[in-house]
Amino acid sequence: MDNNNMYKGVVMDTALVLRLAVEDKRSPDGDEVTNLLNQSKLVAKLTSDFVDHPLFVVFRLLGLSEIPFIQDLPYTKKLLSYVNENISTPQGFSCLGGVAELVPCYNALLLEAYCRFGLADSKEAKAALHWIKSYQLFERDCRTTWRYKGVCKHGGCLGKVPCYIGIGKTIRALITYSESVDYTDNAVEELIDKGITYMLRHNMYQRLSSGAPISAHITDIMMPQSYALSLTDLTYIAGKRKLTDKPECASLMKLINNKQISENQWKIDYRYTYRGYMGFESKIRASNWISNLFPLWLS
Repeated sequence: MDNNNMYKGVVMDTALVLRLAVEDKRSPDGDEVTNLLNQSKLVAKLTSDFVDHPLFVVFRLLGLSEIPFIQDLPYTKKLLSYVNENISTPQGFSCLGGVAELVPCYNALLLEAYCRFGLADSKEAKAALHWIKSYQLFERDCRTTWRYKGVCKHGGCLGKVPCYIGIGKTIRALITYSESVDYTDNAVEELIDKGITYMLRHNMYQRLSSGAPISAHITDIMMPQSYALSLTDLTYIAGKRKLTDKPECASLMKLINNKQISENQWKIDYRYTYRGYMGFESKIRASNWISNLFPLWLS
């Protein structure tokens, strides 16, 4: 692979060149990886500052995790050490104040990041996965045996109607996990199927009662992800699990198509703002990341 910032004739950040090589199942060698990471303006921005705060670390790691092979950078190792020492617990990932404040969305976000860093079999990721298998709800009118109260504070993560964001983020994380390991975890596959069944019942993004979007930003395109469930997440889930031809996905596919500014070109709709989070691109012009990843995921 040529070490410039061209991919199929388009100029782009070399971090994206690296991501697309991996998405295309091509494995650049060590020197190519080093050169592409060193040339990336995005990598330079993502590794330029640090704030000793759990959410800074979480959101910065989410950005870094979109870039392959970045786990070997000293900056990434520093953030991972922070998570292992301050956020990981024997029960799963909790960035809001220990085990009692563990919530599904952040546990899932960090599980997915660890999988992308090649750490799916680490004790930290295994704890997060065990929490999902043991306590996450994927259906209404069910009860969890998780006894701590943090899941009751943030809109009812595991209430009678479980938080849709938590379900969506968890399904996305489990899909990434299943692609990250070289074995089939039947329990994970069953949970993915169960969660997708629930999401399809909602046409992936619509309230059962009114057809309105379930949550803020669920119809917005963003990159990288935050705790908000977005159209990017839904496209990832639908594409990776070959759902696009299902009748329940017709509204989603129409939405994705209508968001195009030209053929296979999309813009970022929403830039989350919080310490540590760094949007990859502006909202002004077509997004190289989305315009390349959406067609790959949906193909």
